[in-house]
Amino acid sequence: MATDESKLSRAEAALELFRSKLQEGLIPSHIFNDAEIFELEKDRIFTKAWMFLGHESEIPNPGDYVVRYIVDDSFIVIRDENGGVQVLFNSCSHRGMQICNVEMGNTSHFRCPYHGWTYKNNGNLVGVPYGKELYGDGLHRDQWGLKSAAKYDTYHGMIFACLDPDAVSLDEYLGGFKWYLDIYLKKSEQGLEVVGAPQRWVVDADWKLGADNFIGDGYHTGVSHRSTIEIGVLPGPNADFHKDGVQVYADPGGAGFIYSPPQSFNGYPPNIVESLKRNLKPEQVELLIGNENYHFFPSHAGMFPNLSLLNAPAIIEQGGRPVPYLTMRTWNPIGPGKIEIWSWFLVEKDAPDWFKEASYRGYVLTFGSSGTLEQDDTENWWSISKVAKGSMARYHLLNYQMGMTSGIQPLTDWPGPGTAYPKAYLEANSRSFYGKYLEYMERA
Repeated sequence: MATDESKLSRAEAALELFRSKLQEGLIPSHIFNDAEIFELEKDRIFTKAWMFLGHESEIPNPGDYVVRYIVDDSFIVIRDENGGVQVLFNSCSHRGMQICNVEMGNTSHFRCPYHGWTYKNNGNLVGVPYGKELYGDGLHRDQWGLKSAAKYDTYHGMIFACLDPDAVSLDEYLGGFKWYLDIYLKKSEQGLEVVGAPQRWVVDADWKLGADNFIGDGYHTGVSHRSTIEIGVLPGPNADFHKDGVQVYADPGGAGFIYSPPQSFNGYPPNIVESLKRNLKPEQVELLIGNENYHFFPSHAGMFPNLSLLNAPAIIEQGGRPVPYLTMRTWNPIGPGKIEIWSWFLVEKDAPDWFKEASYRGYVLTFGSSGTLEQDDTENWWSISKVAKGSMARYHLLNYQMGMTSGIQPLTDWPGPGTAYPKAYLEANSRSFYGKYLEYMERA
């Protein structure tokens, strides 16, 4: 017991140091690979916050299901016979065995391979071998169905779940960040569809590093991804294309916008450009379509704790025009300093086939497990996490002060909610992300 208490005390002391130093723009290095802190994160963040599990287009028909995870908890995300989405805990109510051992499929029922308890795809218990003989009238089946996540809901096709029955609704949780999500999700009247199964791979890196990178780190592109500019994978002419964009944070997420040439909309087909004019708010349309000088292109974004989005252009043929793609990803923690990355490719349902194919090629060229930019990023996060495990890291403070002393002030005419800055090379969003992190970690 004394050992457990000392570990908890050490972790709490580390969080107190974190809290005091974040005000100065400093972050203790060892939070990126600490076993005790990781245990607190599992309990205080991943059982409390709303978590992205997938997209409705992955389960279009009754009986379609996929298996998804919130850290150690396994859930069956399924469309039931009535067309509703269910998020069912993947554990038999009799002895706790996983009732679904494949990652995706279609079924009307789940039958536990241990003792044969059988459930409909809405979670109701409908079959118990020898039930009347062994239980008489004492087994109330309506009380022993599959358990559901405490809360689950959807937002424009995105499926979320929360394990905290006392959590706010998904709509309230998304808050002002919905304004930015809509830009990614609602360009098309028919919405988005996932193409293929999500890619998955394991990296020896902390989950916060990926989330931090996508929510506000445009700064690394000029160094980490310079080679992709030089070989013509990313449009140039310079690798610092993120520097003069806009960085905005609207709790619980943030986004980065980059300037683009006038009226180009970076390769989207005309029907998508026309549909976004109808679907989005006038101020969103004005932001995206722009004027005779430039328009804004929504690039990277992230929502606390571990959902990230990237809408980026790639050049798939030498000398060709850039083609945009959209990926969503989660950084699912599976241990201290270890994550399983899940990466989805999405595209507008009503986009022409040539665009869907080109957009997918752009995605696999740059991101996903074999993508050129993905390799750059994961190498960085692996290195940081490796260093963070050592003893020196407990006293090593990292500098997250970019923008604090430069005199850069928030925009007063930005059309969306939140706080926006006229510079994307900032660490304001990162500091906001870690402020949110500490808010959850200190609630206990």
